[in-house]
Amino acid sequence: MKHFVIISISMLLMYCALPMQSSQADISEQELYDHIAYLASDELEGRKPGTPQGKQAAIYIADHFKQIGLTPMGDDGFQYFNVITTVKLGPNNSFKAEGAVAVAGEHYTPTVFSMNTSLNAALVFAGYGFEIDNDSVQWNDYADLDVQDKWVMLLQGNPENEARRTKYDNYSSIRQKMLKARDHGAAGIIFVSGEKFDAKDELMELLIDRNFSMAALPVLHVKRELANQLLTSTGKNILELEAQLDKQLIPQSFPIDIQVDATTEVIQQEVTTQNVIALLPGSDPILKDEFIVIGAHYDHLGWGGQGSGSRKPDTIAVHNGADDNASGVAAVMEIAERLALNRSIPKRSILFMAFGAEEMGLLGSKFFTSNALIDLKQIKHMLNLDMVGSLNPKSRTLTIGGTGTGKGVEAYLTEMVKGYDFNLSMTPDGYGPSDQASFYIEDIPVLLFFTGITDFYHTPADDIETINFEGEKVIADFTYDLIKDIASRENTFEYLEAGPKGPPKGGKRGKVKMGIIPDFAAADANGFLLGGVVPGGPAAFAGMQKGDVMISLNGRSVKNVYDYMGRMSEVKLGQRITVEVLRDEEKILLIVQL
Repeated sequence: MKHFVIISISMLLMYCALPMQSSQADISEQELYDHIAYLASDELEGRKPGTPQGKQAAIYIADHFKQIGLTPMGDDGFQYFNVITTVKLGPNNSFKAEGAVAVAGEHYTPTVFSMNTSLNAALVFAGYGFEIDNDSVQWNDYADLDVQDKWVMLLQGNPENEARRTKYDNYSSIRQKMLKARDHGAAGIIFVSGEKFDAKDELMELLIDRNFSMAALPVLHVKRELANQLLTSTGKNILELEAQLDKQLIPQSFPIDIQVDATTEVIQQEVTTQNVIALLPGSDPILKDEFIVIGAHYDHLGWGGQGSGSRKPDTIAVHNGADDNASGVAAVMEIAERLALNRSIPKRSILFMAFGAEEMGLLGSKFFTSNALIDLKQIKHMLNLDMVGSLNPKSRTLTIGGTGTGKGVEAYLTEMVKGYDFNLSMTPDGYGPSDQASFYIEDIPVLLFFTGITDFYHTPADDIETINFEGEKVIADFTYDLIKDIASRENTFEYLEAGPKGPPKGGKRGKVKMGIIPDFAAADANGFLLGGVVPGGPAAFAGMQKGDVMISLNGRSVKNVYDYMGRMSEVKLGQRITVEVLRDEEKILLIVQL
């Protein structure tokens, strides 16, 4: 029986695009160019997770790892996982209660994390849903209240909604309130926004929530008008209850003589994407059981558009992501090739990883650390390359984050960089908006290599013509030297905690806040002058400083404090935004995690 192999033209071109293995153990600008030219080509349509083009990019990387003799990990070099790309109301949503008129998407909505189910049960009001007993607060909304197998109506936020930091912060999140209600036997939860929490009374959007798992019960969000209809028999309304709670600071819980019969259905569309993982075994019989991880994310924004993260959301065009992050992947591929040709040098094993779905919230690296193919305790260091293709030819500054996560790392890097034609800017924090954060959370020392954000970031203009290949080669050579040394030195760096292990808290109470202090005296500034930055807030975490002049937010101009307030009213909690500031007449683009 004859067997025929059919190869598509695109796949044939892909294999032709693979650079031949170099006969010399050197990283070359040409091979960096070849990798980026393919990964950032229009053919791959922006490498969006779950698309054939995203898979094609993963195959290209995996084939390179195999070609240079690395050992594929997982499923022939891939670690598959599912991601949710869209969330929408299903057709089976209904809400019935005596005297209440409710249409899904208009008067109420199931939340993005709601369980799909039906529940017909009595309703109780439990204030802010607190159960607090500490030195500064004693408050129990569930005392003497029977919520077993009932709907529980809860106010969002807390009595100090307009303050940035309050003694209620650790108890005010939706997650905490859901857990408390469930612990007391609630069968379903109805959230409502008081006027101080959200004067506009907008329903929660069905946006992909990457930090929430599905709730084990139905969870609704209703408008105040509908909540007041449900409260008719009590003679109370939401504004009065909010005012009483905030003034008296004691529970105002009570049962409501009404049955609520609701069915919830939220449809989540999942796609499958993958990490690419390959191993270079260490040469030492003992140290080979320890690992150094070097990684970079290969996904990008596809064709852009609303909700994609594009800074040009009204422009539908391929976002090739040459710097973000074909540059990092190309460097990892070249470093892997050079180490493979010198495989007797590293004593520890080296795990090379290309992460999927980083742009969707570090999902690939989070999936790996939750489903590790090796013992996480044996990972001695993680190095992450994200946007290393834009070394400024004048300042020639490479930023390395995470330098405080290992004892003695800053001094070590200062010594290792000698002889290289660039400068180091070091920041100690291990957490940040890239994949090293997933490893830092697991108490692993990390380093993030980064040449800064350019005007092309998250736009269709991030193409190969913008890459500084001479600069990228120098950075790749430097990273190679670091890995070679860390993988073979007698002792690795002791882990140290450096900064928080999550995004800054704040903005939970209706308004998303960046944590900046305006300078109202500077009315003539062509932008928004920062009179100060709140320590520990999102702006401080992103690197904003007093005296910066904000000139744009998410690619849209900011001329004054009113422009700023208008732009901020359009962003959501948990969103990653870009802010452009002027500092000493130099434009600086920063990423802010809200």
